[in-house]
Amino acid sequence: QVQLVESGGGLVQSGGSLTLSCTASGFGLGSYAIGWFRQAPGKEREGVLCIDSSSGTMYYIDPLKGRFTGSRDNAKNMVYLRMLNLKPEDTAVYYCAAGLRSSCHYGYQYWGQGTQVTVSS
Repeated sequence: QVQLVESGGGLVQSGGSLTLSCTASGFGLGSYAIGWFRQAPGKEREGVLCIDSSSGTMYYIDPLKGRFTGSRDNAKNMVYLRMLNLKPEDTAVYYCAAGLRSSCHYGYQYWGQGTQVTVSS
């Protein structure tokens, strides 16, 4: 059974940091692009970053550069999202997703259920 499970969310004070993990089962993450997304209450889901599996290139949305970074451990079938200097506006449910291909430009086929991140002011 193909599954992605996020973990590591929680409540953190403004300025704090968190590292989210995403564990895959039923398939190998190594051949696919991995994206992180978030959805804040009342807002549409937005992409946070994507890691291309073949080139290792990481694509961010500009406002998060310098605060968020992704990494992957193909041997463990896991990916991570490290978030620094968190702000209340980062409060959202965070999702990981596995791409259709190794490139970030082809959409996503598998999604996790999400993990809640709440940043208090």
